[in-house]
Amino acid sequence: MMSEHAPPLVDQAFQRLRKDVLTGAFAAGVKLKVEELQSAYGFSSSPLREALSRLSQEGLVRADERRGFRVAALTPDDLHDITRMRLMLDVPALREAIEHGDDAWEAAIVAAYYRLEKVESRLPDGPVILDDEWSGLHRDFHSALVAACPSQRQLAWSASLFDQAERYRRFSARFRKAARRKSTEHKKLMDATLRRDGDTACALLTEHIRGTLRNVQSAFDAAAAEAA
Repeated sequence: MMSEHAPPLVDQAFQRLRKDVLTGAFAAGVKLKVEELQSAYGFSSSPLREALSRLSQEGLVRADERRGFRVAALTPDDLHDITRMRLMLDVPALREAIEHGDDAWEAAIVAAYYRLEKVESRLPDGPVILDDEWSGLHRDFHSALVAACPSQRQLAWSASLFDQAERYRRFSARFRKAARRKSTEHKKLMDATLRRDGDTACALLTEHIRGTLRNVQSAFDAAAAEAA
């Protein structure tokens, strides 16, 4: 019979492993050995294996042919697939949120934007997506935009895909040569959403998501040039 303490241990192991995979603490393609993870995190093998299985369901970890696990590789094809799915889920979710959102939803968007803008204003020009606080607030802002979408499954899948794209954002930042200019994209996206201008808001979100794809593709090109 499973101990009543097992689910929280699995959740703890999952959250810690997930964060380290997303932030690049484990490099893409690296083998995740349970014995080493036990030493690093202090969990027994059972919750770690369950956490790894859950991460594999998200696509962040791949099952190895010898029944082990590896961090999923970063590839242009995978990013294109993530982008395609984000456009299929996030854009309709935003449109539905605009249709169903109330005053509390609007207030939450404004608050999330304010926190993001305040943190970004204090950061130097450069790859701010390597900053964990900024990354968390960036996620919160995008989650707030679509929070009024009535489909909880759609929101869950959207959140998972946003996090999968985070690994690519961080990869892109490592290869960015020029200083990062403060963008008004989030402000424009918020304003159109609060105006209940669904067409403009969805067009802006589409361009925002495709912009990530372009930035990461440039990073792949830069990485290939360095390797050559």
